[in-house]
Amino acid sequence: MADSVIQRNVPFQWHYEYGLILKAIEGVWQKTRHAKYFAYIMASITPFIDAQGNITTYTIEEYNLDQVRPGAALFPLYRVTGDERYKKAAGLIREQLRGHPRTSEKGFWHKKIYPYQMWLDGIYMASPFYAEYGKTFDEPENFDDVAHQIILVEKHTRDPQTGLLYHAWDESKQQRWANPETGCSPHFWSRAIGWYAMAIVDVLDDLPADHPRRDQIIAIFARMVPALAKVQDQPTGLWYQVLDQGHRAGNYLEASGSCMFVYAIAKAVRMGYLAPEYREVARKAFRGILGNLIEIDERGLVNLTRTCGGAGLGGNPYRDGSYEYYIGEKIVTNDYKGVGPFILASLEMETI
Repeated sequence: MADSVIQRNVPFQWHYEYGLILKAIEGVWQKTRHAKYFAYIMASITPFIDAQGNITTYTIEEYNLDQVRPGAALFPLYRVTGDERYKKAAGLIREQLRGHPRTSEKGFWHKKIYPYQMWLDGIYMASPFYAEYGKTFDEPENFDDVAHQIILVEKHTRDPQTGLLYHAWDESKQQRWANPETGCSPHFWSRAIGWYAMAIVDVLDDLPADHPRRDQIIAIFARMVPALAKVQDQPTGLWYQVLDQGHRAGNYLEASGSCMFVYAIAKAVRMGYLAPEYREVARKAFRGILGNLIEIDERGLVNLTRTCGGAGLGGNPYRDGSYEYYIGEKIVTNDYKGVGPFILASLEMETI
């Protein structure tokens, strides 16, 4: 799949899904040490970094967590090349987080244009970068804030009955999609929880072993996965677009969330965050992905089908977070939000 990505040669953009695919390609490079994968990362990122370390299509004043995600690719480039431009560019993104708007409990707003809102997506967009920056450039104070974001969003989005997490939470409770009592959006979207699950297992790579909230974060993950296992489709091992509504007309088994769960669960088993019996949850799902979602075309390229092209809340036109909204979004093939996690899941499945 990584070779198929390179062969398709889609022009890079400073956008979170392109940052995700570079994370996956970095994983392949770390595994194989083949120079072509590192070269792909460098060729994708470097044209966006000018001589002073500015990012040409990035605007800090937007205060958009999605724009943090591609910055994670700067770390391997800096470590390997020592080029100060990459360090300066990473520092620019770090400055965004210093000034980023927050809720009253110091949770990052998802975007400046989405005030008072924390989305599960945003934890993956910012927290792994934030933690790796702290480790790479000796900012240990970052780790407390990283842990706080993970714990705070679970506090506000977790449903005690199912153990699943709602897509987002509006502190102001003013959005039309927000429950007037809890502030939560109305449904459990698979990819939203997938973003959050991947964020946890990646942040734990950089969070110090003796950090006082590390065990709390692992406990959050460990109580979330049994809830996911309960809504796993038994015939295929996959997960539905709206996780707990598999019986409803229009719902479908969705690729990106399924791939994200395989990656996060398999990595957590390997790292000892989950009991070994959850290995079979990941294996069953991965078999389902290979059997139901992967196609090889006439050129020999690998294709991942049935990915939700995009979903969010609010905005213009307004997205109301209803069941009909989530199942009505476009279903696409080879979306990087699915392809990236598929590559990451494949790497993990080779180890367990």
